[in-house]
Amino acid sequence: MASSDASLGRHSHLMIQKARDDGELAVSAISFWEISLLAAKGRLELSQPPAELRAELLNTSVSKRVFRNECFEIPLTGEIAIEAVSLETLHGDPADRFIVATAVIHGATLVTADRALLRWKSRLARQNAAK
Repeated sequence: MASSDASLGRHSHLMIQKARDDGELAVSAISFWEISLLAAKGRLELSQPPAELRAELLNTSVSKRVFRNECFEIPLTGEIAIEAVSLETLHGDPADRFIVATAVIHGATLVTADRALLRWKSRLARQNAAK
């Protein structure tokens, strides 16, 4: 979504748009760290710097521009951090564990293309980002 990547499937795109329109689109704060890291390593192409992207999505002030609120950010809390530890056997990537723990704690639907997360036997609602 952040990079307008064509690999985001039609159903996922519509689902994200509906959540945004309903004021229910959320993003884990860790996702912004991961976006920034991938952009810095050249593995993700963005049309604007990560700080500006975040500001645009969250309707915060960068360069005194005003944006429509696109989504809200869920901060990393102690509760999420503790839940992430219980997911150690699920995934080796700590950032992904934080993101999954955020979705678990908040009862959110996780949109992901990560095959391990999509195969995971859990009651967590997931959407294959490619579909």
